[in-house]
Amino acid sequence: MAAPVISLAPGVFRIPTMGDYINSFAFVDDDGQVTLVDCGLKKAPPRIVEGLAGIGKRPSDVTRIILTHAHGDHAGGAKEMLDASPATGVEIHVDDVPFIQAGMNAPGAQSTMGRLLSRGPMASFTSVPVVTELVDGQVLDVAGGLRVLHTPGHTPGHVSLLHESSGVLITGDAIFNMGWRMSWPLAVVCTSARQNKQSAHVLGELDYQVAAFTHGPEIRDNAREAVRGFLRRKA
Repeated sequence: MAAPVISLAPGVFRIPTMGDYINSFAFVDDDGQVTLVDCGLKKAPPRIVEGLAGIGKRPSDVTRIILTHAHGDHAGGAKEMLDASPATGVEIHVDDVPFIQAGMNAPGAQSTMGRLLSRGPMASFTSVPVVTELVDGQVLDVAGGLRVLHTPGHTPGHVSLLHESSGVLITGDAIFNMGWRMSWPLAVVCTSARQNKQSAHVLGELDYQVAAFTHGPEIRDNAREAVRGFLRRKA
């Protein structure tokens, strides 16, 4: 069983919400305020609360909630976490705003299986208000600066996040690290798998020491070279 919270760098934490298979992240500012990134499935909030407790925090300390994209395994717990915190809405890329407001996954592949999954039990979640529409290159006032990297394809508004001061990159679902092996997300759940592969290459051009994934454990040793190697092999 995964620990309730894993330190990635000073003030930066990974919170496993379903083993290492689905992760949320917490950034702690100098004044004690917490920014939560992703909220897992609908059943994830108790795990998030446990993770926050592990760093001496409560939902009442969460003042911002950022979502990497509009899928139920990242937005499913958002409503409950919003209700428990002083945050009044979520922050998400402008291209995924319509899906969050509708409480439905961004569309998957235009195939029979993609259409079937779009109607499945995980295809919808409780809608939540949006307080900030994110754009590429934006630097958020989070723990010294959190850079938004628009990496579309998994969804139209999918973002990765770079915390330059700590050297932590959150890939979101642009790249998985399930079973300690990097891979692309399944094409069937991507709006455009081809675009996902193209946009993910920006992650190889950045400087960071830790690569953190919303699906799978982080990479700490030669993280940038590991990501660049994956991108070269899987282009």
